[in-house]
Amino acid sequence: MSTQESRAVRIHAAGGPEQLVIDTVNVGDPGPGQVRIRHHAIGLNYIDVYQRSGLYPFPMPLALGMEGAGVIEAVGEGVTHLKAGDRAAYAANPPGSYCDVRVMPAMNVCQLPDAIDFETGAAMMLKGLTAQYLLKRCRPVEGLEPGDFVL
Repeated sequence: MSTQESRAVRIHAAGGPEQLVIDTVNVGDPGPGQVRIRHHAIGLNYIDVYQRSGLYPFPMPLALGMEGAGVIEAVGEGVTHLKAGDRAAYAANPPGSYCDVRVMPAMNVCQLPDAIDFETGAAMMLKGLTAQYLLKRCRPVEGLEPGDFVL
């Protein structure tokens, strides 16, 4: 197994922004069903504050961040929808996008079309999933109709 170093913004205890530190972490090869992605951009979301403050408790130390975009460096066994060199984006658990490189579940990562830049890719994923959820799962019982207003 090969490892490489990555900078990661983490917290070692819940609290305010003064808890944020930049640590050096070792990132290994992806295991089965995983990918290693090198970030070009990450998304910032209010859920990151909830995690940092301890409102949503996690084991420590915790690497923050729920969405990112970059280039796939390696794929683990069984990953068929992505390959090394693919542009990709994601928004999902586990937290940890505030870093240079990370390993994460491939099922949470999708290819990023060339027409979408990394910054947009990193910023759109959680918002897109939220919109999909609200429009498809939380819509009015009678459904949405053409001409309905959505805010």
